[in-house]
Amino acid sequence: MVVTPARPIAAVLAGLLMVLLFAYAGHDGRRTAQQLVLAFPVLAALLWHLPDARQRLLRCAAVWLLTMPFLVDGIVRAYLFNLYEAAPDSSTVLGAMANTGAGEVAEYIDTHWRDIAVSAGTLLVGAVALAFAVQLRPFPAAARVRWAGGYRRIGHVALALVLLLCAFAFVNKPWRKLHPAVFWSAWAGSVTTQQAAWQHHEAARRVALDDARLARPVAADAGPATVVLVVSESINRDNLGLYGYARATTPQLERQQQLGGSFMTMRHAWSTEASTIPALRAMFSVAGTGSRPELHMLALARAAGYKVWWISNQDDMAIENVHARLADVVHMLSHTPGRSTKSLDQQVLAPMQAALLDPAERKLIVLHLMGAHPHYRFRYPAGAAQFNRRADAIDRALIAQDKPRWLRRLRDDYDSALVYHDQVVAQSLALARADAPAAGYMAWMYLSDHGQEVGHTANRIGHSPGTAAGYRIPALIWQRTPRQGMPPDAGARPFRADWADMTLAHLLGMQWQGYRASQDILHPGYQFVAPVLPAPVKAFDR
Repeated sequence: MVVTPARPIAAVLAGLLMVLLFAYAGHDGRRTAQQLVLAFPVLAALLWHLPDARQRLLRCAAVWLLTMPFLVDGIVRAYLFNLYEAAPDSSTVLGAMANTGAGEVAEYIDTHWRDIAVSAGTLLVGAVALAFAVQLRPFPAAARVRWAGGYRRIGHVALALVLLLCAFAFVNKPWRKLHPAVFWSAWAGSVTTQQAAWQHHEAARRVALDDARLARPVAADAGPATVVLVVSESINRDNLGLYGYARATTPQLERQQQLGGSFMTMRHAWSTEASTIPALRAMFSVAGTGSRPELHMLALARAAGYKVWWISNQDDMAIENVHARLADVVHMLSHTPGRSTKSLDQQVLAPMQAALLDPAERKLIVLHLMGAHPHYRFRYPAGAAQFNRRADAIDRALIAQDKPRWLRRLRDDYDSALVYHDQVVAQSLALARADAPAAGYMAWMYLSDHGQEVGHTANRIGHSPGTAAGYRIPALIWQRTPRQGMPPDAGARPFRADWADMTLAHLLGMQWQGYRASQDILHPGYQFVAPVLPAPVKAFDR
C-alpha cells in the first residue's frame, strides 16, 4: 500500500519553514513555536492523497490562502517592533489606529513608504515561496516511497500525536487567541471599542475632575511640596530581605534604614485585592460621604493645586483610561501588553527626574512599575539572574518542603527580579531626595498593588486570591521633614492598601470633608479594621 509520498512531506516542511521564518520575525521563541502548532493542521492537509489534479489544485489554493495570514501576522508584528518597539495590541498602536483618519493614513504612507515597501516586498517573496512550497507534486507512482508496515504505523502515530497537540492549541484560549484569524479579528474589535471607550472615559474623567473640585480639597500647608508615589506589581514582602527574607533581595533598600525616623517600613502591609485592576481602583478611589459621589485621588490632588504625573512601565488600556489620563502629564513607556513584555522598570527614572525638575510648586509624581509580574525572567536584565542553580538556605528549605523543581526554579527567577526591583525602587528614592526642590516639603511612598504566591503555601505560582501570599505586600514611606511627629508605633501598625488614599492625602497635606484620619496610618487617630479577604489570614499584625 502506498503511504505518504516524499514530496508532500517536503511540501509540509517547506510550508512550516515559511511560517517559522515570518513568525520568528514577529514573535518571541515560545510564541513562534505556538504559531507552528497552529499552522500545522492546514499544511497537514497536503499529506492526504488526492487522485484528481483539479482537487489537488483547489487544495493547494486553500492551503496557501489559510497559511498566508501567518506570514502577514509575522511581517506586521516585525514592522511595528522595528519602528516602534510596540506590539499590535499595545495601547500605543490601538490608540493610534483608533485616532487615525483616511487623510492621516495617506500622510503616514507618504512618510514611511520605504519601510512599508521593504515589508511588503518581503511578504511578496514569502507569498511566492509559499505558493511553490504547497504545490510540490508527488513523485510518479513508480518512484513513490513505500514504507514497511511498522514504519507506517509509527508515522501514523506521530501524525496523530501532533494533531492532538494542535487540537489542544485550538481548545486552549491563550494559544488560540494567537491564531492570526482570531487575533486580528479581536484586534479590529479592540480598535472600535477603543473609539467608543474614549468618548465614555473622557466624559467620566471630566465628571471626576468636576466632582473633585466640588469637594473643595485644600493643601493645608503653604509653600512648595513634592510627593512621589511608587506603585509596584506582584511583590510579596515575604521575599524581601528588608522584611527578614533569607536571601539578599533588597540590599539597597536596607541601606535606606540609615535615614532613621524619616524612613518607615510598614511591617504588616496588606492588599485587599489579589489582581491589579481592582487593587488600583481600591487604592485610588475615595469613598463618598452622604450623597457625595466616589472621588479619585488624582482628581482631588489636581483640584487642590497639584500638578500630577503618571509615569508607567505597564501597557494596560483600562489603567491608562481610568487612572493615568486623570494626570496632567502621562508617560506610558511600555508598548507591549501582558506578561510577555520585556520592558524594564529602569526607564521610568528619566521622566521622573524631569518631573522633579519641573518648576510647578506642588507636584504629585506617580510611578507605576512592572515589579515582579509574571513572567519573572523578563523582569530583570539578561544575564542578571542572582540565584539560579545556587543551593542556599531557601533552596534547601523548599526541597525539605517537597517543592517541585520547576517551582524552585521560578522562585529563583522571582527573587532575581526582586534584586533588580530593589535597585529601581532605591534609585527612585535617591532621585527624590537629590532632585526635589531644596525648599518645601518632600515625601516618597512605595507599595505593591498585591502579593504573589511563589510556593509559600501552595505548589502554585502567580496571582493567588485563595492564599494569604496573594495579599501580603511591602509598604515604605520617607519624608524629608514629617508634617507631623509620626506615631512611634506607625511602622508596626497593620496597613491596608485600600486605605492608602488617606495616607497619601496626609503626605500631600490635603484636607477635605471626606478625609478620614482613622484610615491614615500616619495619624494618631488611626484605627485599623481587619478587611474580609477570600483567603484565610490568621492575623494581620504578623
